[in-house]
Amino acid sequence: MKTPYTHIYKVLRLNRFIVLSVLLIAFASSLISLYQVRKVQQDFLNKAFAIGQEGTVLPLELVNQQDQLEVEARSHLDRFHRYFYDLNTSNYKDNLEKALWLGNSSVDQVYRQKKADGVYNRLLQYSLVQKVTQIESSIDLSQSPYSFEVTTGFEINRGSTTERYQLITSGELLRVDRNFPHNPHGLLITNFFENQLIKQNDEHK
Repeated sequence: MKTPYTHIYKVLRLNRFIVLSVLLIAFASSLISLYQVRKVQQDFLNKAFAIGQEGTVLPLELVNQQDQLEVEARSHLDRFHRYFYDLNTSNYKDNLEKALWLGNSSVDQVYRQKKADGVYNRLLQYSLVQKVTQIESSIDLSQSPYSFEVTTGFEINRGSTTERYQLITSGELLRVDRNFPHNPHGLLITNFFENQLIKQNDEHK
């Protein structure tokens, strides 16, 4: 015998079925969404973006950072030593400011010591031209921070004579966040020292 309750039970079972179905679909949708977000994130981390001349965004595939670490470390050291030692009366302020972005307080201490010793005053007073001619870097990438030693050849033009020097510096490289355009390689020079300055020979013009 059918009663009103029979109809109510059917409605309740149907409602329960619908609710469970909706919950399962929502759960499945959430899992799919999480998977898609994760995939997009991984794709994003494996890509870099550059701005073209027309303002367009260009995706660039990143190569393994470890493979490029040596190239970036050498480029960072080359950039720093050229900024710090390739000086003349017109560029020394800009070059030194750029160099200080690439190192920590140890670089600043060397700069302040040179300033106290009158190095930059003599540069201005005698209109000297100090030009870097050669940079050779040796870097140990086996563990961070990465120790380095750099041999920098430079010459000082004093008008009638050109004095040549060889400077050996050392320190460590520490990974930091990239800062365009100040520190594009994301490396910071620490424990920086000028170990040895060797005067080579004078060339008379």
